[in-house]
Amino acid sequence: MTNPESKSVKETPGDPLSTKSTVLETGAALVQDFEPVKQICAHLNAFHVYASDPHRFVETNHYCAHLTEDVRQCILYDGPGPGARLIGVEYMITPKLYETLPSEERQLWHSHVFEVKSGMLIMPGPGQSGLARAWEAAETKEMEDVITLYGKTYHLWQTDRGDALPLGRPELMLSFTREGQFDFETHVGDRDARFGVDYRRKREARESIPIPVVHPGAFYSSAGLTIFAVPMIYRCRRRIDGIESLKIEREAGGARST
Repeated sequence: MTNPESKSVKETPGDPLSTKSTVLETGAALVQDFEPVKQICAHLNAFHVYASDPHRFVETNHYCAHLTEDVRQCILYDGPGPGARLIGVEYMITPKLYETLPSEERQLWHSHVFEVKSGMLIMPGPGQSGLARAWEAAETKEMEDVITLYGKTYHLWQTDRGDALPLGRPELMLSFTREGQFDFETHVGDRDARFGVDYRRKREARESIPIPVVHPGAFYSSAGLTIFAVPMIYRCRRRIDGIESLKIEREAGGARST
């Protein structure tokens, strides 16, 4: 797998970190406890679409943790490397929690069905052939869970339009739901080339995953659009089909759309 280098540091205004800041950060890292961040167990890569403008979409890296079996929370970055900019947040919930929401709230959430079944949603993993096969089996198993989840996403930093800083109000983001909503082959194909994966292979591997019934209140119509690509650092599950304690600590990140 190729891990694209983030250009975020070069694009962010401000002076380089001083020696003083570097020393202070290093010292803090040695003595402070970053427990909430340590819970991150999945790196997801995706394309999110603006609810306010379905022609705009952003490839996004999600770093997610499980709060419970029914709630996940993700911090979103514009790249997988050092200096990547935090551009938003996403929450994911199971159908049983989604059904408890009031009707107006339901409209802010999107389904992940198309992203999973199309092969758009990925879990970039190891490039070695032996590990890659095991990883893909684990990825397919995880997709059986993700396909049922509803996501609520807001972006705070519109890096796709070249904003040097997070400007304006938060933007609600949605998901692509069918073919023809954007140039899938070009954009997903480019992403795949950078990560050494193939959405066609993913699509074929996921043919047997059942399609869940999507609640009519979800933003699942052609009016809304998000690509939700999901690279994952697979530590959320302790056992999947004989793969015990699979902990690949190397971050498999997605690249930022330009």
